[in-house]
Amino acid sequence: MAYKIIFAPTAIARLEDIVRYIAADDPEAAKIFAMRLLERADLLSEFPELGTPYRKRKNVRRVRYDPYSIYYRVRRENRLIEVMDFWHSARVEPNL
Repeated sequence: MAYKIIFAPTAIARLEDIVRYIAADDPEAAKIFAMRLLERADLLSEFPELGTPYRKRKNVRRVRYDPYSIYYRVRRENRLIEVMDFWHSARVEPNL
């Protein structure tokens, strides 16, 4: 049975920022990128262990969709995936 995916407010705000930034140059590219980034996150519902463990925080994993990483937490007891943030790889790793 698939896990339910929820997005933290921080992740939603960051995704909006990403889309707004890309859309300033190419609105269609922004739409496509957001769709593909969310499709990558959606894979986690079927494959919650897809990402690698995040060394800075226990119980957090990271999956890449270049140039971004999706940081998430698996909550097995509730069958939830909590997407915590989307983070550009050129930036210093986040303190989640």
